[in-house]
Amino acid sequence: MAEQLTGLADDRALLGRTSTAERVSDILRSRIAEGYFPPGTRLSEDSIGGALGVSRNTLRESFRLLTHERLLVHELNRGVFVRVLTVEDVEDIYRTRALVECAVVRGLGEPPYVLDGLAGAVEEGRLAAREGDWKGVGTANIHFHRELVALAGSERTDELMRSVFAELRLAFHVVDDPRSLHEPYIARNAELLEVLQTGGRQTAERMLAVYLENSLKRVVEVYLRRVGDEG
Repeated sequence: MAEQLTGLADDRALLGRTSTAERVSDILRSRIAEGYFPPGTRLSEDSIGGALGVSRNTLRESFRLLTHERLLVHELNRGVFVRVLTVEDVEDIYRTRALVECAVVRGLGEPPYVLDGLAGAVEEGRLAAREGDWKGVGTANIHFHRELVALAGSERTDELMRSVFAELRLAFHVVDDPRSLHEPYIARNAELLEVLQTGGRQTAERMLAVYLENSLKRVVEVYLRRVGDEG
């Protein structure tokens, strides 16, 4: 836990004078998504509350919010833990992704589209790959799809998918070979970007549907193998 808390105190400044459970939740959500608190980790109220300088009640409220988002789970007489996803969870996450992301592409309207965010995420993934940072490639992939969703211009959709992508990272953290999982999507993201740059909305939607279907199969395959090995 001491190592996982490294740097958390630095986030204390983000709370400012208007410290709220929502702000604490934002910090913890980011830390969970980045892998500082892997699935199955017990979260210590004393350690985290002390690092962030927030009251026990504020921290408990943030835990409640993140439990509602399915990122944490409360176990009676044991405490609060980062959730370990089931295969059914992973399948439901991808079902939601397909519904939302394909709908965003379908509703883009007439080109040209503002694709700077997507282009930046593609370059981020390439840079991480050159450095051999495969978890960084996974992060860049999440950024790509977050930017794709942002093309809808809907704060509600962005908020919905923020939680979905954070859950997805819980599955990614179980994978023992992130390179084999994430590397193929560097090229696939670039291909999708190129099609959108040419205004091929319908082609992009078909590509995305296949992309997500293939990704689901790959994640489930690796996830089952890892969970099975641990069992």
